[in-house]
Amino acid sequence: MIFVEVPLTAAVRAATGVVGTAERLYGGEESAAWRVGDRVVRIGAYEKDLAEVEWCHAVAVAARAGGCAEAVAAARLLARLHRALADVRLPARPRPSFLETGLRGEVAYEDPRLRDPELDAWLAEFSGRARLRHPLHGDFYHGNLLADRAEPRRLVAVLDWDEALVAPPEVEVGSAALEFANETGESFADARRFVDAYLEAGGTAGAVSDEELAQLMRHRLRREGAYFAQAVARGVEHDAEDLDYHRRRMEAFARLRP
Repeated sequence: MIFVEVPLTAAVRAATGVVGTAERLYGGEESAAWRVGDRVVRIGAYEKDLAEVEWCHAVAVAARAGGCAEAVAAARLLARLHRALADVRLPARPRPSFLETGLRGEVAYEDPRLRDPELDAWLAEFSGRARLRHPLHGDFYHGNLLADRAEPRRLVAVLDWDEALVAPPEVEVGSAALEFANETGESFADARRFVDAYLEAGGTAGAVSDEELAQLMRHRLRREGAYFAQAVARGVEHDAEDLDYHRRRMEAFARLRP
């Protein structure tokens, strides 16, 4: 896996007030997180539009104000995060985020493997009948969660809010369920258990049927496929691990079709 190089500069240290030895945390295709003492500094891509950065930061600030960092399991944490954001009202994001794009079935995909008129129609109908929309994290998965080193099952923070969006909460529930069900959706029962745990914890999403769960997982997979194609077009060279991961995710997109 290829991770971006974003240094912890003297200017960043001065702005955040951190002092001491820095340890780069694992992960980060577009951003980097550094542990400095008892604090973690997350640095986004320098080429990111500042209006987008400020918009996403507003979502993170609202979530923190709602008090959602002490949850002990990912599904419960997501439910708590959604409750914290349920009443937050923000202006439109300057540009659509990764997961927001295509939610109304409006995108034409160049890769024939990603074309699915039935999914397009389903997404348009789903978006049209959504009962609730509020800010979401947008990229809720293992790599963006910090665990207590002494107690790994205790989650203490959610990082990387660059993909925040406003959408029906079910969108993020489906996306996150995929990530916590071995990443390829092969164990649909695991994805269902994640959703059920989220609902039991009082998340803002409504009941999610198996068809809805499958299609929302497929939306995530399709957006990843499109992102991969864009990266290739920009000249990004992927290693063998990246290519195998992409292949398995594309296979999952086809396999999960209801």
